[in-house]
Amino acid sequence: MRQVLKWAVAAIAVSCITASLPFAVGHADDAASPIFGVTIPAGYRDWKLIAPGEETGLDELRSVLGNATAVKAYQDGAARFPDGTELVKLAWKRKPVAGLKGAFVTGPATTVQVMVKDSARYASTGGWGFGRFIDGKPVDAAQHETCFACHQAHASDYDFVFTHYAH
Repeated sequence: MRQVLKWAVAAIAVSCITASLPFAVGHADDAASPIFGVTIPAGYRDWKLIAPGEETGLDELRSVLGNATAVKAYQDGAARFPDGTELVKLAWKRKPVAGLKGAFVTGPATTVQVMVKDSARYASTGGWGFGRFIDGKPVDAAQHETCFACHQAHASDYDFVFTHYAH
C-alpha cells in the first residue's frame, strides 16, 4: 500500500509541474521584448544613477541607471562598453511644481527602456539588445525595430549610447 501511495504522490507532483510549465514559459516570453528578448532586469531600481535627462518634445523627465559593469565603464572613461553592460532609462511625464515657474517633478511613469550589451547575441545591432516597456509589458515589434536605427543615427560615436556620465 505504501508503494502505491508513493507512486500516486509522484504522479500528482509530475502532473502539477507539467501542467504549470506552459504558464511559466508563456510568462517569461510575455515579459521579453520582441526581436531582442530583453527583459526588465531584477533589482534595477537599486542601480547607480548615470545621468538625468529631459525630452521636451515628449514633455518627459528621464533618468538612466546602470548596473555595476556600466558604472565601471563610465568611471573608467571606456570608449566602448563591455559585454554585460545594462542600462535602464526610466521616463515620467513632467509635472509642474505649483507656484515655482519652470520647476518640474516627475508625474506618471511612461516607459522603462533597457539596453543590454552582448556582442555575440546582438552583433547586427552594434552589440546591443533593446527593450521598451509600458506598465511592465514590452511594446510591439514595430516599435523595437526603430531602436537601433535611432541609436545608430544619433549616438554611433559613443558605442550607440546617448547618455554620458553626469559627474
